Amino acid sequence: MTSMLVAAGYSDLRTLGREVCGIKRFNFTTALVVGLDAAGYQRRYCFEHDADARAALLQWNGDGHPSGPWIKCKGAGIDLLNPEWR
Repeated sequence: MTSMLVAAGYSDLRTLGREVCGIKRFNFTTALVVGLDAAGYQRRYCFEHDADARAALLQWNGDGHPSGPWIKCKGAGIDLLNPEWR
């Protein structure tokens, strides 16, 4: 599955608990993507800067939300603004 995800543009892949996570560039943000599998992903945390997304993934243990200046969490039925983002 790793080669498929890399071919689809995901990088920095790691497993946190039971979730495969990674980094992917979108049109206007870089996302820390959670719950990757062959069908897609469960949710993503959108960051303005690539370095912030990568740092958040390295520091996060998979519980709750990642740290750092993520702007929005999006996914199926999820549309959450980060209350700490300015």
